[in-house]
Amino acid sequence: MSEARVSAIDSLGRHAHWTLRVSILSVFLYHGLDKLGNLQGFAEMAAAPVAVAFLVATAESGGAILVFLGGFLRDWMTRLGALAIMPVMLGAIFMVHWGQWHFMATETHPMGGMQFQVTLLLILLYLALKGNSVGGTASS
Repeated sequence: MSEARVSAIDSLGRHAHWTLRVSILSVFLYHGLDKLGNLQGFAEMAAAPVAVAFLVATAESGGAILVFLGGFLRDWMTRLGALAIMPVMLGAIFMVHWGQWHFMATETHPMGGMQFQVTLLLILLYLALKGNSVGGTASS
């Protein structure tokens, strides 16, 4: 490959972290706002108190916004946002999706398997560990 093409790819590569940020924003902002819109229903479905449902919904939506805004603003926002969502994902994996390693819903797992949730958890772990250094430069 020519040196100019490699340089162009490297230049674009500095912005690749946005694919992870937009993925996290789109998934968790949607799910968090959906839960906030029906806290009682989510609490009943999860067999949890409404206060816990509120914390889950807030962690999802607030964490997603922090991960996204962290790309523009501060490293701590990226890390805090990712860390806020990680317990929610662990809860979803172990309480709902555990034991089935694919996306599809089945008779035993009507909410689907855990492959997607584990992938999201690993993206969050990456963002929590790398912060804003994912774009090639770290900011405080």
